[in-house]
Amino acid sequence: MSNGILRVNGEKVVDGNGNTVILRGAGLGGWMNMENFITGYPGHESQHRAAMLEVLGKEKQEFFFDKFLEYFFTEDDAKFFANLGLNCIRLPFNYRHFEDDMNPRVLKDSGFKHLDRVVDLCAKHNIYTILDMHTVPGGQNPDWHSDNPSNYAAFWDFKDHQDRTIWLWTQIAAHYVKNPWIAGYNPINEPCDPQHSRLPTFYSRLETAVRAVDPHHILWLDGNTFAMEWRGFNDVLPNCAYALHDYTMMGFPTGERFKGTPEQKEKLEVQFLRKAKFQHERKTVAWNGEFGPVYADPRADEDAAEINQERYNLLGAQLEVYDKYQIPWTIWLYKDIGMQGMVYTDPESLWNKTIQGFVEKKKKLQLDAWGRHASHDVEEVLDPFVKWIDSVCPAAAQTYPTPWDTKRHIMRATLQTFVSQAFALEFANLFKDFTLEQLDEAAKSFRFDRCVQREGLNKIMSEHAKLRKDASAVESELSAAVMAKLGKLDELIEALP
Repeated sequence: MSNGILRVNGEKVVDGNGNTVILRGAGLGGWMNMENFITGYPGHESQHRAAMLEVLGKEKQEFFFDKFLEYFFTEDDAKFFANLGLNCIRLPFNYRHFEDDMNPRVLKDSGFKHLDRVVDLCAKHNIYTILDMHTVPGGQNPDWHSDNPSNYAAFWDFKDHQDRTIWLWTQIAAHYVKNPWIAGYNPINEPCDPQHSRLPTFYSRLETAVRAVDPHHILWLDGNTFAMEWRGFNDVLPNCAYALHDYTMMGFPTGERFKGTPEQKEKLEVQFLRKAKFQHERKTVAWNGEFGPVYADPRADEDAAEINQERYNLLGAQLEVYDKYQIPWTIWLYKDIGMQGMVYTDPESLWNKTIQGFVEKKKKLQLDAWGRHASHDVEEVLDPFVKWIDSVCPAAAQTYPTPWDTKRHIMRATLQTFVSQAFALEFANLFKDFTLEQLDEAAKSFRFDRCVQREGLNKIMSEHAKLRKDASAVESELSAAVMAKLGKLDELIEALP
């Protein structure tokens, strides 16, 4: 049973009895906020749903997506998760489950159908949940995971988008105000405010509004620029934890391969400390809300076993850093079609067999940003264009988000936006002649008993989940270590990705 609603106490999260609780788990990405690489479709969730509606019709489309939500997480998933020793699931959702753009500020109670079900299943197995609005009105960043079909994050320029988001959070907070298994609310995933000042101002407004209906639950607040920087943040809001996302390019196909050298391990720790500098200096909770490598497919890469072992080793090295600093974390992600999940759909399932050829096409055309592989055909066309842009307009490379170079901006605007959305109907037509029974079977591909477990990943996660300690036992040692690392941070900053 729960020991009361969690709260922030300095650099710790504690329960109602004042005991330290270190939350460690995963994000349920691809479920109530769908993403292209997680389930295989091209483009953005709203485009995917619209294309499926056009091809299947209203009855079949609604039937399929409801079954998909049902099978994606069941009690078997909760049992499996708890048996690994994990105690927290981050639940991303799209605001469109709760509100329509053409009918704003009218709550859709249907949105709670599956969210309540999963929150209750997790609670039954002593798993806390963090509610994460991954997609907000207008789009908080220019990427696919905010269901933003453009490279313009309109959320920041229209007060009504912000007001609607605050309104919706008050509705959700009122719904869960008494639930002790809700570890709190993650109001915006990976915001990207080009001015850097509007995000902390928005958080202040939201905190006041949410506290009026729910004075108890923690707010887990992402940093700016994909949860990587804190410029413009000056104050720590009460009962708030501050979230960073700590991906490393060594976990991706186009990045440096991880060999476990002292230099690579140092780079991982310094990268984390750079992102957590605000939290450490302000003596508040640092939460790593997302991290984790992607994995090679043994059917497509003869070096997959070696590559994946390197990725497991990389993950282990990252988790050693997080153990050292005793932070809460949620890896990305729990379930998908085989790229990154702790469990994934069987290659012989109806879903995978239906979409496999299309997924291979997406990979060749680089339509998905996540886990992108090198493609000679694309680079032969794109690289000269990028080189030309950089030559005639060097300032283009400084376009916000500044971690993106010119090539990343062009790929986002062309391949991953314009081209990918044009494939939405082609993907939907793969299911054109499916009966209700076949659609049910396709959705059932995501059910736990039909999925494959990524044992190497799960073993490492379980080992580190069980290393949770009483943070007070390492507090003085940890404080000294942090300050020593922060002291040399500036001189090491150029070594970071």
